[in-house]
Amino acid sequence: MEFIRIARDDFDAPAFLADRQVSPSDRLTVSWENVEAYGAETSRICFIFHTAFCRSTLLVRALDNPGSALGLSEPGIIASIVNARGAADHLIRPLVALLARPHANEAVAFIKPTNHANRLMPALLGALPGSRAILMTNSLPQFLRAVARKGLMGRRWGRQLLLEMQSYAGVDLGMDARETFCMTDMQAAGIAWFLAQRWFALHLAGQVRNVSKDRLSVLDGDRFDGERARTLKAANAFAGARISEEDAIARANSPLFASHAKSGVVYAGDNTSSDPRFEEELEQVGQWIGAIIEQSGLDLPLRHELF
Repeated sequence: MEFIRIARDDFDAPAFLADRQVSPSDRLTVSWENVEAYGAETSRICFIFHTAFCRSTLLVRALDNPGSALGLSEPGIIASIVNARGAADHLIRPLVALLARPHANEAVAFIKPTNHANRLMPALLGALPGSRAILMTNSLPQFLRAVARKGLMGRRWGRQLLLEMQSYAGVDLGMDARETFCMTDMQAAGIAWFLAQRWFALHLAGQVRNVSKDRLSVLDGDRFDGERARTLKAANAFAGARISEEDAIARANSPLFASHAKSGVVYAGDNTSSDPRFEEELEQVGQWIGAIIEQSGLDLPLRHELF
């Protein structure tokens, strides 16, 4: 397992922790035996699980507050556990303990894994007693627009996400291989969104082992954007940390919200344009996914409940 040295003040920088570039002198490799034997002191943990493209990166960066709460945006080690396809799941407990180490006497560690780690939700929540999770999501149109903005690779990503979700949270949609192949990119991404919502709903309904409803709360990404200070206060309270009204307002109005959460590029205004043909496709896909949701008997998208 590789450790990298990051200054405490750099945790809320734009890049994911998995993508941080550090010098060789700031890297250290430790054997798994030593990792498992290490008894780390831990703070409380609140995971931020998400369905992608819903401002989760912005949230974890905004929640990072030295001396009060630590924000970890997509640690690479969690993605490595996912990529091991079950072979390293037994190492989750010591990994979570290491990630939750307090760096400046923080009471809470907010850990936002990649959405591709949602398969590990039961194991991650079961690693340490008392850990909690915010389930962050958004509406189908918002999700599909974000996929489309990524262009060809975004559409390809949507299809890949569907394959991934079907592997651990799939349902029988009554479609044979030919019908599945003929789906449009937006249909495939829409089904992936539905399966991710359904996976969260199963946890909220207490149908997943070792996960109780009182440890979970739902946050809508648009509500966060519209009520930033209130979200920061509610998220801290839910996790067991404190932030004053003044600090929450100051954080909500900081330059952090004026730039892209992943790249740090300052926003220059909304440069998106509406294509009538794409809007028509969105409406048609929305109607189709809506029929699937109705047949499932679930109330989706998940209802916001953090505050």
